[in-house]
Amino acid sequence: MPTITFYEKPGCKGNLRQKTLLAAAGHTVQAKNLKTEAWTADRLLAFVGKLPVADWFNRAAPAVKSGEIVPENLDPETALKLLLDNPLLIRRPLMEVGDERMVGFDVAAVDAWIGLKNVELPTGDIEACVHGPEGHGRCGSHDEETDHAGCGTH
Repeated sequence: MPTITFYEKPGCKGNLRQKTLLAAAGHTVQAKNLKTEAWTADRLLAFVGKLPVADWFNRAAPAVKSGEIVPENLDPETALKLLLDNPLLIRRPLMEVGDERMVGFDVAAVDAWIGLKNVELPTGDIEACVHGPEGHGRCGSHDEETDHAGCGTH
């Protein structure tokens, strides 16, 4: 099984669910902090460059949710500058195995890419954080002072 370099926001419950699923499938997960990684334009483009600009962004980021940043209205250069200036705007996780990279955690795409063998696959949106009384929601809907501090976009 491959070793997956997994760029996350430490403490994010959604990222924890994703790493747990990968480990249950037999993969070794090497987690790295998305916020403190030394991103360059070329390095980030190696992950996101083949996707539409709108798919580069974390939809739960407060600036995106509020409409302050509208990813669909951005050209690649402007989008890249925003992401490099604030890595929490980057859709996560970013995953890397050798020279292959993936953005986000679409279960079917991850299964086709590296395999999620003999693991009960979750239903619903595994990119969403699990919090609140109903047990779901997107990161960014709370502040760092809550018990969900790690999964927010702050």
